[in-house]
Amino acid sequence: MPRYLDPKNDFAFKKIFGHHPNLLKSFLNAILPLPDGCVIESLTYLVSEGIPELENFKNSIVDVRCKDNHGRYFIVEMQMQWIKDFVRRMLYNTTSTYVRQLKKGESYQNLSPVYGLALVNAQFEEGEEWFHHFKMTHAIHGEKTLDDIQLVLIELPKLKPTTITEKKLAILWLRFLKEINEKTQEVDPYLLEIAEIKEALTLLEISSYNEAELLEYDKRWDFVSSQKTLITGKYAEGEAKGLAKGLAKGRAEGEVVGIAKGARKVKVEMVCNLHQLGIGIEQIAQAAQLSQKEVEEILQSSETKD
Repeated sequence: MPRYLDPKNDFAFKKIFGHHPNLLKSFLNAILPLPDGCVIESLTYLVSEGIPELENFKNSIVDVRCKDNHGRYFIVEMQMQWIKDFVRRMLYNTTSTYVRQLKKGESYQNLSPVYGLALVNAQFEEGEEWFHHFKMTHAIHGEKTLDDIQLVLIELPKLKPTTITEKKLAILWLRFLKEINEKTQEVDPYLLEIAEIKEALTLLEISSYNEAELLEYDKRWDFVSSQKTLITGKYAEGEAKGLAKGLAKGRAEGEVVGIAKGARKVKVEMVCNLHQLGIGIEQIAQAAQLSQKEVEEILQSSETKD
């Protein structure tokens, strides 16, 4: 019985999709929300240099530009740990690809849409929805869209095949990513029915990796674990600092409010005492450093209480 590695490990993911364009084409054609009649026909693997790395994160996924039969371009990415800046990096990649299509002097008509695809092995949003498709939409008229730049984010942990009505091949590819790992003892026959997925499973067999590759595979998991620990620590530290800052601000504001209330009480007593002595409102206002309207309001309030 074969033993497998986890395709969500970026080293294993790259071995499957970074060196076998036929598998990547099958995967993308199944997953991406392409218009009817659009099929990815060619792939070009991109060098990731020049793409800024996130703080404490390395670029760890296949960067690939795909072209379909209508001239659209796509980028494929996977991130092990969800962080807020990941969306910005996706936007940077997709917009950069969009801009690089044109050379100086070329017509804007030559521009083709760009898709950004992120397969996230983490839950980053509440609710059951796991497939997130973003594109530019008119603020008032939702039916009007600009489709040139689109993002697709998939939360693998929330995938529930029994409740999904999407394309069968898309679900099988996502099940392959979600379910296959080091603990897999038996593969669902439905996965083996798809030639491309069966080939991908063969590439995941531990026996197909040498000692150096297995060591690199383990290093990638160690990296992911260390980053999760780092992020958790920073989050806890941020919470502690925020709480301390909030308490300090609360105390300071409380002191200010207390002083203000005390000063107000003194002035109210002064206004009432001077009024009882028969002093005019204009003179009271000058003595208490208040406007005549404020003096009148204090006296009216005092009479109401009496």
